[in-house]
Amino acid sequence: MRIVGGENKGRTIAAPAGERTRPTSDRTRQAIFDMLVHAPWYGREALEEAIVLDGYAGTGAMGLEALSRGAARASFIERDRAALAALRINLDICQARDVSRVLSCSVTHPPKADVPHTLIFLDPPYGKSLVESGLRALARNGWIAEDALIVAETGATEEFVPFIAGLKPVSATFVPEILCSRRFGAAQVTIWRHSVTSS
Repeated sequence: MRIVGGENKGRTIAAPAGERTRPTSDRTRQAIFDMLVHAPWYGREALEEAIVLDGYAGTGAMGLEALSRGAARASFIERDRAALAALRINLDICQARDVSRVLSCSVTHPPKADVPHTLIFLDPPYGKSLVESGLRALARNGWIAEDALIVAETGATEEFVPFIAGLKPVSATFVPEILCSRRFGAAQVTIWRHSVTSS
């Protein structure tokens, strides 16, 4: 695994042993960040101002990729010990400790946020509805900024409908606008904006 863009491009990052962590592939990560940088609904300036949350962080590759490309700071939430050890090694490899915060806890039971985050990456184990439960918990605890961008990776065969955390479930009268949805092998990446002005 490598950082694929920005000032740390080409740096090899550690992955934990075993099968408990399933990192997003370099190719998929490259495609996601290409979309973010070039999309009319986001762009390079937004990425460079972002306060990033890498939920279900694993190796921290998504947050570290964002920092490499100029994001202001990043928080990483992970509870698996092996993944946390790899994540901390990777922060050192990328010299990112000063702009990072690591929380050893569950995304579904986070502490109160110090600041709202503007770019949220969620890549939980597939098939457990952890994007939905994680987003609701993060919203309750102040992690998600108004108009934050949500980037969620789920299994390609999972039934998943984006929703606005903190509101009632999606109904016939309210469906969040999907900005992008693409399949990468066994993964589906869905991007939408968190706006609580709709109801």
